[in-house]
Amino acid sequence: MPARKRAAATKAAESSTSASPRRAAASDAPAAAARRRLNTPRPLRLLCALLSLACATYLAAPWLLARLDASSPPRAASSSTLRTSPPGFDADTPYAPQPALPFRQAPLAYPNRTSRLRSVDALRRNAIKLAFTDSWAAYAADAWPADEYHPLSHGGTNLSDEGPVGYTIIDALDTMLLMGLQDEYRKARDWVRDHLTWERGGRFNVFETTIRSLGGLLSASALCSEHAVASQLCDAGDAALFLSRAEDLALRLTPAFAATKTGVPLREVNFKTGEVYADQDNQGKASLAEATTVQLEFKYLAHLTGTKAYWRLAERPMEVVRKATQSGPSDGLLPIFLSPDTGKFWMSDIRLGSRGDSYYEYLIKQHLQTNRTEGVYRNMYDRAMSGVKKHLVKQSTFSKPPLLYTAEISPRLLQGHDRPVFTLIPKQDHLVCFLGGSFMLGALSSSPASAWRSSSRDDLDDLQPYAQEDWSVGHELIRTCYDTYRGTKSKLAPEIAMFRLEDEAEARFEDWYIKQAPRAAPHIPRPSPLIDARNILRPETVESLFIAFQLSGDPIYRQWGWDIFQAFVRHARLPSGAFASIKNVQADLFDEGIEHEDRMESFWLSETLKYLYLLC
Repeated sequence: MPARKRAAATKAAESSTSASPRRAAASDAPAAAARRRLNTPRPLRLLCALLSLACATYLAAPWLLARLDASSPPRAASSSTLRTSPPGFDADTPYAPQPALPFRQAPLAYPNRTSRLRSVDALRRNAIKLAFTDSWAAYAADAWPADEYHPLSHGGTNLSDEGPVGYTIIDALDTMLLMGLQDEYRKARDWVRDHLTWERGGRFNVFETTIRSLGGLLSASALCSEHAVASQLCDAGDAALFLSRAEDLALRLTPAFAATKTGVPLREVNFKTGEVYADQDNQGKASLAEATTVQLEFKYLAHLTGTKAYWRLAERPMEVVRKATQSGPSDGLLPIFLSPDTGKFWMSDIRLGSRGDSYYEYLIKQHLQTNRTEGVYRNMYDRAMSGVKKHLVKQSTFSKPPLLYTAEISPRLLQGHDRPVFTLIPKQDHLVCFLGGSFMLGALSSSPASAWRSSSRDDLDDLQPYAQEDWSVGHELIRTCYDTYRGTKSKLAPEIAMFRLEDEAEARFEDWYIKQAPRAAPHIPRPSPLIDARNILRPETVESLFIAFQLSGDPIYRQWGWDIFQAFVRHARLPSGAFASIKNVQADLFDEGIEHEDRMESFWLSETLKYLYLLC
């Protein structure tokens, strides 16, 4: 989320405080009235009213317990569920998850009992802020205002031949505000005000544009709102500016949703003409993650503007998925491809990596976004996490205690079988590293709202057994993701790690490995490394570390994050100050050296550095 991504994405709130986007308007009330409702006074501890996709904003703040105001979407007269719930689905009856072997005996990873640990490490924060300002300065010098930055060639490219749409600029706005970078923020804000236009031809990815551009604008608007601490960096009118640009963008994205009977969006849209395009690389199928990772942004936009059509637009794809989870023994797990026309799922991989990841990530965040009033998403989350533990979470064989990792299930046509046979693939993408934080977030939000008093708890004993298990599984999954960093020569994680199965001879010596392209012959040099070995500065692991630290106060998560940051500085930083993706995290540092790719992803600025900064 994408981290992902992924997601993949979410936007982070300041240290131990945050504020929630609430629910969309129940009627077509004027937008001004909706904004007045949004400005209901909040506790002074709240840093910001921040929403965006790659964010853990919902996780550890008292606002989750706040009473929902009058800006809710329509409800059934005698039910607390949305009218959009599918027939026969009782969202008021909580799913009752149970502990699942082999995790029942997993020791509890208790929060640090002695440290409230909300003090800031100023030296480390300054180092991370410097990494941001150096990266930003290099981009501004080489590529401003290009959508994508190529730091090795000192240039940039745009998503449209007709000019930029501020892809990198918009995505980084909230990080600048959280870091207090006034000069950088004002230059970016001025460009959005004076030069940004969505009147561009070309094919824009609906999912990526939603999480980066729409989410970036909404986050900046929230941080510049009246009650946000960061608003001191903003001028009057900045919040309205960003909201106006966000709504203009949302209107240009809507044709992708309107083009199908189900409301599942097609993959791309032309902002200028409104033409839409299916995913031709996958025979027109829609991916699970892309269809279900636009909800936070569109629902928050509905709340800010009072336009309930945006809420409905976000809900329709979720209705399709809800129905699928009810039919058949899916245990809450779904294939990664579905038909946007019929809503039927195709026989395809079941995984929490690419094309599946942020669906599972967003279930708990949607539940928290509306102050835990939509039980349907809590139920879907509980079912899915039970299915993940039952079918996908496995134990390594070498380390003691073993590492927990998340495998994939793939349908294969095998000789002698008339139907596909589902095969377990011990493969974990870096994108999956959101999962540890989600498990821990779901565990602490499982108890009644009145029992969740703050973001730090001294004890987990009052949680239900399944929630205690989820907490420990979350911690162990984060530990595994950190192990994929510290276990390489560069101390940076690969894009994909393959885990050893018990019957493999190599399992006696290692838990996991990185696929490398084979040599054609001993005397022929090995070809370029597979994408498995690269690191593209992804945020998923550090987002989970941020969530875990906020919920527990355990300094181990801070230290792991600092270790990762130091490895980025050692190996991803270029002489210009920019940071670039790495081709092979297992390269021999003294022989081959580190080879970089000519790309600095926008999520390096908007997510990875932000989570690292807030973690310190």
